[in-house]
Amino acid sequence: MLKHSFGSDNHSGVHPLIMKAIEDINHDFNLAYGEDPYTEEVLKNLENLLGGNCKALFVFNGTGANAVALSTFCKTYNSILAPKTAHILVDECGAVEKLSGCKIVPLNCKDGKVTPKDVEAELEFGDQHHTQPAILSISEPTELGTLYTAAEIKALADLMHKHGCYLHVDGSRIANAAAALKMPIKNFIADTGADVLSFGGTKNGLLVGEAVVVLNAKKNKIFADSLMYYRKQATQLYSKNRFIAAQFEAYLKDNLYLKMASHSNAMAKYLEKRVKEVKCVKISKKVQSNAVFAILPVAVSTRLEKKHFFHVWDKATNEVRWMCAFNTQKSDIDVFIEDLKKAAAK
Repeated sequence: MLKHSFGSDNHSGVHPLIMKAIEDINHDFNLAYGEDPYTEEVLKNLENLLGGNCKALFVFNGTGANAVALSTFCKTYNSILAPKTAHILVDECGAVEKLSGCKIVPLNCKDGKVTPKDVEAELEFGDQHHTQPAILSISEPTELGTLYTAAEIKALADLMHKHGCYLHVDGSRIANAAAALKMPIKNFIADTGADVLSFGGTKNGLLVGEAVVVLNAKKNKIFADSLMYYRKQATQLYSKNRFIAAQFEAYLKDNLYLKMASHSNAMAKYLEKRVKEVKCVKISKKVQSNAVFAILPVAVSTRLEKKHFFHVWDKATNEVRWMCAFNTQKSDIDVFIEDLKKAAAK
């Protein structure tokens, strides 16, 4: 067991209110596979958070959410466009490609973000020898912790719709984006024209479970109606769905999801501030959510790794990633910085 880890917000435990919600629902009997009224009510609350006119379903995990979301919107001859740093491309072992049957086309990006210009170059149609673009997948926040503005997401959605295509948002840390942008999720996702959202929770205090949400369900009716079948085929239908629903009920109640995300974001800003005290370390990416990227000498990071767990993101430059979680404390960061200073002094 680790006393603390900056390796991932997935390394954290479960928020006590989330764990209590699981315990509280653990009584009597209930219908399985999400067919119980309780699960339906919680899903409706999630849909209302996004402005209504959408279809939400629970899945096990983030990879499953992305695979189900993208499979629902694609045929096997389609391609999925994504930044070359995208989680679906780099960290999901080809799951989306296997389950959707579609090729993922990597796009040039800056700080994890693509622009309409980056995307437009790949929007070519009609050649039977080539896969046909169907959907763009972006992450909010990105894999590098950076954020798209609402206007930037809208510009990408408008471009895709202009070509009869769609926009998917991988929101594994969507709460962190909402907290950082100081904006309801509806405003920078549903209102911008995004078509489908992977709504994350396990990186922000949940035990298990994410959601897939088809937005603008009237326009995207065919996808909203077929979502449950793709979920079943992807083995993402959990029989005891009420245990995921219970977590989401507690997660959304009194904006717990925002409170946790605001805390982890604030800890990242505090970590950034403290890291700047160490001259041999350079912050390498904008700190906009709960991730801090930095470049430091190999010898320093090697010594630091003996006491603290984190990932080397880019071995060529020795860029590391330090993640903060809902239960990261300033005292954890203070200890980390003291050990960093000691490692740098040797």
